[in-house]
Amino acid sequence: MPSRVDSRIKDFKNGRKDMDDLRRRRTDVTVELRKARKDEQILKKRNVTDLASLSPLKENNQQTPTPYLPLEEIKKILLSSVPAADKEIYNAVQSTRRLLSRAESPPIDKVIKSGLVPKLVTLLQYKQDTSIQFEAAWAVTNIASGSSEQTRTVVEAGAVDCFVELLSSQHAQVQEQAVWALGNIAGDGPDFRDYVISRGVVDPLLALIKQNTPHLFLRNVTWTLSNLCRNKNPPPKLESIQKALPALAALIHYPDNDVVADACWALSYLTDGPNEKISVIIQTGVVPRLVELLSNEHVTIVTPALRAIGNIVTGTDEQTQIVVDSGALQKLKALFFHKKSQIVKEAAWAVSNVAAGNAAQIQAIIDSELLQPVVNALENGEFKVQKEAVWVITNYTSGGTMDQIVTLLHHQVLGPLCRMLATHDSKTTMVALDAVNNILLNAQKMDLANDGMNALSKVTYMIEECNGLDPLESLQKHENEPIRKSATEIFTNYFELESDEEDQQIEPQVMGSAYQFSAGNGNFTPQFNL
Repeated sequence: MPSRVDSRIKDFKNGRKDMDDLRRRRTDVTVELRKARKDEQILKKRNVTDLASLSPLKENNQQTPTPYLPLEEIKKILLSSVPAADKEIYNAVQSTRRLLSRAESPPIDKVIKSGLVPKLVTLLQYKQDTSIQFEAAWAVTNIASGSSEQTRTVVEAGAVDCFVELLSSQHAQVQEQAVWALGNIAGDGPDFRDYVISRGVVDPLLALIKQNTPHLFLRNVTWTLSNLCRNKNPPPKLESIQKALPALAALIHYPDNDVVADACWALSYLTDGPNEKISVIIQTGVVPRLVELLSNEHVTIVTPALRAIGNIVTGTDEQTQIVVDSGALQKLKALFFHKKSQIVKEAAWAVSNVAAGNAAQIQAIIDSELLQPVVNALENGEFKVQKEAVWVITNYTSGGTMDQIVTLLHHQVLGPLCRMLATHDSKTTMVALDAVNNILLNAQKMDLANDGMNALSKVTYMIEECNGLDPLESLQKHENEPIRKSATEIFTNYFELESDEEDQQIEPQVMGSAYQFSAGNGNFTPQFNL
């Protein structure tokens, strides 16, 4: 009949979790990212403010723009059954656009309720006067920058096909308004994004990316391209936007921070998916550049580049290795000292997924001197950072070799790890319990590999010195059943057993080529004698 020790050893090293459990994709950290995404969501849509320099011909040449018409007068001109003169149409459309270009509280609903949207969409095709076409495009763009219902009004009026056609206009300002409008519509959500893609936007949009494209125009093109890649539930079909990948791979090298940032956001959206999707992105050769951008001075670039790298290392060991070989771990180490805690958190999330890899990848973490920053984050970081640092430790101890576990213990991880057992976040508590259990299982395996070593006794002693028994005892009464069960098993399997051996000598005798431990004051200084 197998002993209790034998049965526990069967659970050693990933016995409870497979690699899919250990590597965590973006869906597992959605709640924690909500706050961080607020700033990103602001960029989903853009209202084009009332800048006179953007308006062609008439307004641009006036020192003082004429007062815009009231909404009732606009309706009379644009909705009349009697055709108006071009000058009247222009004044009415321009007045509508200026109303909608207010920086604060543009009257989008009033314009919609007035029935002007279908007429404005019709005027997108008004080729007799480019300035009318441009002002109509601007007005419709700002309506599309509103709520989902306001955007829907534009879509249902047939604006998408008109704007896709305008991407090929001979007038750059009209093209730019079309780019802006389509970006707003695609950014509303997956349904409108897919609809815009289905209307053939990708090819004419990519045609606007040329060597001589003005950088301000290119910013808008890249932003719209990123909105065609964003949103999941469902994500865009890769085959529908695969033509854009070479352009994105080039744009992350462009000498403009806004262009680079939006291109990185696009890649971060596209890498947030299954391994097959990650593989296609890797094949574009973007990984070395994304890694390089982790040390960029602008947080607007670091954030999406880090998100993309973090997504890639949720993939297979082979995909993760490409990131490691590109020097990412040294860059991630530096990010543990970043002034923004959200960056530190995401760096820890990325490292946790590397730690879920094979022993060579765990060794790369050690060789990059990342362990101490991780332990420091576990000890002193904000709670959202600590939660990710706990995952690093759990994944590391699930797949690490005995030597690697000893190295981790040498960095005095047990104190901060035991303190995480007292958190009020049940998921984090469970992850910390798994880490403690993994370390104890490793110590037990060391004992079996080296008769007389007594490593388990030393580790349990150190846990006691770190005041780890109090939370373990308390967790046996936790309302969460898995936590209660895990804490009880750890306490029963290791500490009741230890209490029967309290008279055992603390310092073990060195026996040949074996691990050597010294314990005192809660510190742990292991050595491995060759």
